[in-house]
Amino acid sequence: MKILIVGAGGVGGYFGAKLLESGLDVTFLLRGKRHEHIQKSGLTIEADGNKSTVFPKIVTAEELKPTFDLIILACKAYDLEDALTSIKNASSIGVILPFLNGLDHLEILDERFGRSRVMGGIANIAANINSTGVVQRLTDVNLLTIGARSEEHLALAKEFYGECEKADFNAVYSENITQNFWDKWITLSTLAAVTTLFRAPIGKIVASSFGLAILEKAFSEACAIASSSGYAISEERKMKGIESLSKVNSPLTASMLRDWIGGFRTEHEHILGSLVKRGVDLKIECDLLKIAYTNLEMNSNY
Repeated sequence: MKILIVGAGGVGGYFGAKLLESGLDVTFLLRGKRHEHIQKSGLTIEADGNKSTVFPKIVTAEELKPTFDLIILACKAYDLEDALTSIKNASSIGVILPFLNGLDHLEILDERFGRSRVMGGIANIAANINSTGVVQRLTDVNLLTIGARSEEHLALAKEFYGECEKADFNAVYSENITQNFWDKWITLSTLAAVTTLFRAPIGKIVASSFGLAILEKAFSEACAIASSSGYAISEERKMKGIESLSKVNSPLTASMLRDWIGGFRTEHEHILGSLVKRGVDLKIECDLLKIAYTNLEMNSNY
């Protein structure tokens, strides 16, 4: 299996390095300073106090050829169009596997390539690139969820999942990947909403007088939108979601907050905006999510 990974940030860099270490044929499509850095110093990842460096194959958009079985999109949701432009020389064959937040990207990819060529994937990891170019995993979560969205790529999906099982991270194969998209979306949107509203980590928010109640309200609104969209969140998943979002002393924040504070572009349109617009269309009360989205819409640098 030949794999192309678009991007070497928190998702592409971490999981790509691990797949490369396990023996898979992985190539990275990079540009600019990231291309120069990894070409010179390699791709270094850090987790649990341990560092490892790999020297992957690197290509530019101009060098690409249609030789890949799987093209992994590991970019931010707002970079999707740029990513699709960059892979145009390689995308006439192979299956596209996006690890993007939200759901809107699937509609775009299905229209562009056909559902038979768009696999389902979810990345659960908190990671960033530090000032020295190292991909740092910030928590102990490092999970990829893989699922076929069409019979045409079912065999490839299961083959890739099997390769992920050999790598040094956690992997799950899902028979209902669309439900999993919604499961993650409601948790991620809640985390993004409350941490950006209060510009604080979860632990500090839930320790305040009304922080937990506000968090639970945002979570309930997101769940209502999912349910009305035909993807009700199970009671077990709700319990786990609230538990993960309400740990005392938790340093957890949304990457959206870190990006916002750092003056970088955020995914507020794709995570909060898209969810709120669905809620409005479905006539679901989601005032708290609207407030969080409006806060970012008004104050974002982009």
